[in-house]
Amino acid sequence: MPTMRDDIRRGLNDIWPAAVAAAPIGLLFGAVAASKGLSPVEVFLMSVMVFAGGAQFAAIELWASPAPVAALVFSTLLINARHVLMGASLAPKLQGFSRWQKFLGLYYMADENWALAEKRARTHRLTPAYWFAMVVPFVLGWLINSTLGAVIGAVLGDPKRLGADFAFTALFIALVAAFWKGRVTFWTVAAAGIASAVTYRLAGPPWHVAAGALCGLLAAWLAAGSEAQPATKEAEA
Repeated sequence: MPTMRDDIRRGLNDIWPAAVAAAPIGLLFGAVAASKGLSPVEVFLMSVMVFAGGAQFAAIELWASPAPVAALVFSTLLINARHVLMGASLAPKLQGFSRWQKFLGLYYMADENWALAEKRARTHRLTPAYWFAMVVPFVLGWLINSTLGAVIGAVLGDPKRLGADFAFTALFIALVAAFWKGRVTFWTVAAAGIASAVTYRLAGPPWHVAAGALCGLLAAWLAAGSEAQPATKEAEA
């Protein structure tokens, strides 16, 4: 049975690739936020209170003076709506967590540590030691890099020159590959990707996030149902 030290080591080993991939994105966000007039302190506070890369980028794109509060709130809620499903899937696996550990841990839940925790839960019980060994360095990395990006500002230049804009894409491809379970995964990923891309072209952000999530859920439900039917018929026979 894994000890607390084993869980901490496993959590750190699992999260470090995601933390490295998130570094250039954090720097880029800080630079963009600084170009919109936010100070490094304001960028730091925004990352602490919001901690949602996609929503923070969307908010910065809409940033103006005076701030369009309704548009900011709506876009953030829409982009982060997936966290409701992520939290619902993870909550039953947090049985050994205290109330404050659940609250604090899920508050700083990101796509990366959620996916890694789901993968871990397939073979081991999730523990606070494993979860926070993932969450703490990932959160600290985002706070440090986004603030540093705001300090450096325009010196960063265009991240596409260095391929930094592909870092998160490569990371999510690796995460999906780790979850691959055949036909169900294929149809889920295909439906979510196509719906998201088409919606992005036709309606733009943040609608593509909701479209991808809904179509992916529908495809997963239909694909899982079609696989279950032959098994039921065989059992009845």
